[in-house]
Amino acid sequence: MRTVIAGGHGKIALHLEQLLSGRGDQVAGLIRNPAQADDLRRAGAEPLVCDLESATVDEVAGHLRGADAAVFAAGAGPGSGAARKETVDRAAAVLFADAAERAGVRRHVVVSAMRADEEPPADMDPVFATYLRAKGAADDDVRSRDGLDWTILRPGRLTDDPATGLVTLSARTGRAEVTRPDVASVLAALLDEPRTAGLTLELVGGQTPVPEAVAATLTS
Repeated sequence: MRTVIAGGHGKIALHLEQLLSGRGDQVAGLIRNPAQADDLRRAGAEPLVCDLESATVDEVAGHLRGADAAVFAAGAGPGSGAARKETVDRAAAVLFADAAERAGVRRHVVVSAMRADEEPPADMDPVFATYLRAKGAADDDVRSRDGLDWTILRPGRLTDDPATGLVTLSARTGRAEVTRPDVASVLAALLDEPRTAGLTLELVGGQTPVPEAVAATLTS
């Protein structure tokens, strides 16, 4: 199986690359900065230099062609302003979905954010509110597509603690923390379970092993 990850140098993406390559899958990551290439190689991933804020659909589709799955894990990141929330968290996600359709890569997993379907409260930090609206708009775009077998994952507050292997995964979880390694484990499990296509899932730490948590989403 070959998976291409947008935002290939992100913390979740690096964990996912290690997991997928460690089990023998082929994995590649899109990165904007060529200086990050060695970090991806150490994670077992092929670095593909591609700036999603300036690339064309055809350019991104060229990187996706021949893949079995695509994962959007890119984000403007902390410290970026409202403009980049729009160009990365929304526009780049839409571009990546366009490219996946053009390349014929149906399996499409998106790392989104909790509360992205809600209008932010008036007293929320305006940049974070822009981020949530951008994520919500991107999710709506992906969910409208018949050409993708999409799953949207919305983790809680991310931590860099070690993996626990225990999570809560469902349409609504309530707000709590989750480790980035556990998010990566859930992403890998979702890629392995095509029947999760069409689901929007929230994820926090919990008491259920990842494989069981993913399996439970098929019956809930």
